[in-house]
Amino acid sequence: MKRPLLFGVLALLVAGVVAFFYFKKDAAPQPPVVKARKGFDPNRATPVAVAAATTSDVNVYVNGLGTVTPLRTVTVRSRVEGELLKIHFKEGEFVKEGQLLAEIDPRPFQVQLMQAEGQMAKDQALLANAKTDLERYETLFKQDSIARQQVDTQAALVRQYEGSIKANQSAIESAKLQLSYSRVTAPISGRLGLRQVDQGNVVRGSDPNGIVVITQVQPVAVVFSIPQDQLPLVLKKQDLPVEAWDRENRNRIATGRLITVDNQIDPQTGTVKVKAQFPNDDLRLFPNQFVNARMLVDTRKGAVTIPSAALQRGVQGLFVYVVREDSTVTVRPVKPGPDDGGRIAIESGVAAGERVAVDGLDRLREGARVEVASRQAPNAEAKKVGKKKGG
Repeated sequence: MKRPLLFGVLALLVAGVVAFFYFKKDAAPQPPVVKARKGFDPNRATPVAVAAATTSDVNVYVNGLGTVTPLRTVTVRSRVEGELLKIHFKEGEFVKEGQLLAEIDPRPFQVQLMQAEGQMAKDQALLANAKTDLERYETLFKQDSIARQQVDTQAALVRQYEGSIKANQSAIESAKLQLSYSRVTAPISGRLGLRQVDQGNVVRGSDPNGIVVITQVQPVAVVFSIPQDQLPLVLKKQDLPVEAWDRENRNRIATGRLITVDNQIDPQTGTVKVKAQFPNDDLRLFPNQFVNARMLVDTRKGAVTIPSAALQRGVQGLFVYVVREDSTVTVRPVKPGPDDGGRIAIESGVAAGERVAVDGLDRLREGARVEVASRQAPNAEAKKVGKKKGG
C-alpha cells in the first residue's frame, strides 16, 4: 500500500508543475506595440551622393620604394704624411671642386724640393764642363793630337750627365707634387660631412676615415625596384619622368628622369632596380632618404573614369552601384584599370555619362530607391536660413 501511494503523490506533483508552467506561458504579458513616429517611412529612398563617369586621359604609373643615392661620395684623405696645420672648412657646408680644405706641414717637402734643385744645378754644371771638354777633344783628334778612345770616353761622360739631368728633373717634379699634396683640396663639389680629424694630428694616406667625406647632392639619384612585367615597356621608352613622394605618399618632393636600368632581375623578388636622377635644387632629397617613387610609363587616351570611392569589392569581384533614370540602383560588375589621382579607369562595365554612387553605399542593394543628395555651399545655406528668419 505504501509504494502505490508514493507513486501517486509523485505523479500529482509532476502534473502540477507542468500545469503551472503551461498556464504561466499563456498568461505572459505581450510586448507593447511601438507606434511608428510621425513622418517615418520604412520604404523611403536612401540619400546618396553620385558622380558621372567621364572620359579623360589616365596616366599609368609604376610605383616603388626608393632610396636617395648620391651620384658620388668621396672620402678626402691626405696623400702625404705630416702634421695637419690648418682646416679651412666647416662641417656641413657646401664646397666646390678644387676648394682648399686643409693644409699639412709643407716644410719637409720644401726641403726635398731644394735638395732636388741643388742636385740639378750641380749636374748641369758638370754637363756643361763635359761638353766643353768634348769639343776640345774633338778638335785635338782632328789634329791627330789625341786618340779616338779619349774622344769616345768624353762623349759617354756627356751622355751620363744628360741622364742625370733628366733624373734630377724627375726628382724636382716629384718634390713639387708632394708639396702640392700638402694642400688638401676638394676633389668634387658637394656637401661636407663631419670632420674626422682635428688640427694638430698627424695624418697619413692610410687613415681609414680620412679627413672628411664629401657627398654630391646636386644632382642626386633615387634607386628603386619595379616589377619585371613592366621592364619591356621601360626599356622601350627609356627616358621616362619620375616623381619622388614622401613616405606617407601625400606630398611630391621632386621630379626627375630615368637614367638607367640594372642589368639583371632579382630572382627572389621578381623585380629589377632602376635609377632616376633629380636636380635637387631645393635640397629636399637627402642621401639615404626613403621615398616613394612614381614613374610614368604610359598614358591611356580617352578612358572612362569614375571616382575611386565608387568601386566596391564583393564576393563575386569588383562592382559599382549605377543610378538609373528611375532613381533606383543596380549592381554592375566592372573591370578596373589604372588609378590616377583619385579617379580610376574602367575598362568594361560602365559607359561615359552613367551615374555611380560614391557615398552612402553601405545601405544600398540591388533595386533600392535612392535620393541624390544635394550639396549646397555653407554660405548659400546660411543666406537661405537668414532670409527665412527675416521674412
